Amino acid sequence: MKRMAGVVTGNYAGVFTRLAAFVIDWLVIAVSYSLLLGGASFLLSALFAWDIGVADSDHSLYWILGMAGWAFIYLVVGLIVSGRTPGKAVVGLRVVCRDGTPLTPARAAVRVLALPLSFAILGLGFLGVLFGRERRALHDVIAGAAVVYDWGDRPAELPAPLTNWLERTQAIKPTAGGWTPGR
Repeated sequence: MKRMAGVVTGNYAGVFTRLAAFVIDWLVIAVSYSLLLGGASFLLSALFAWDIGVADSDHSLYWILGMAGWAFIYLVVGLIVSGRTPGKAVVGLRVVCRDGTPLTPARAAVRVLALPLSFAILGLGFLGVLFGRERRALHDVIAGAAVVYDWGDRPAELPAPLTNWLERTQAIKPTAGGWTPGR
């Protein structure tokens, strides 16, 4: 990836940004799965008097497998559709192929399936994020992917009401490349 002064988009993502995206995604996965499971349990018990045993420890393996399936769908669909999950979108990350092209559905699935390998053996699969030139974890290497900053190609803008007020007071002037001070 080519570095340009003052531009973050396209640079390899760092440890803390990736960690923040990971935490956001897993919170969304846990909360959405709990809501989905609770809603399904409520509807089935209300409509058909079925008890699916959400709080039953005998079925805990099924609920863990269900959450793993839900996490797989959440992560893969996000990567296929936009190259990012909601957590990655919040912190401005995108997962791309190593050459910078969009991630293919097969590579997205491989990356998500290989994610547990990065955690295996005390998380040694993440050493590449700390020390590698391209900041790639083991699951990125296996899938041929890279995680980069991507805020999109757009000039920095002020919120519309503030911009309108500053234009009216001639404090700033719009230009082709963004905004310049007025007067």
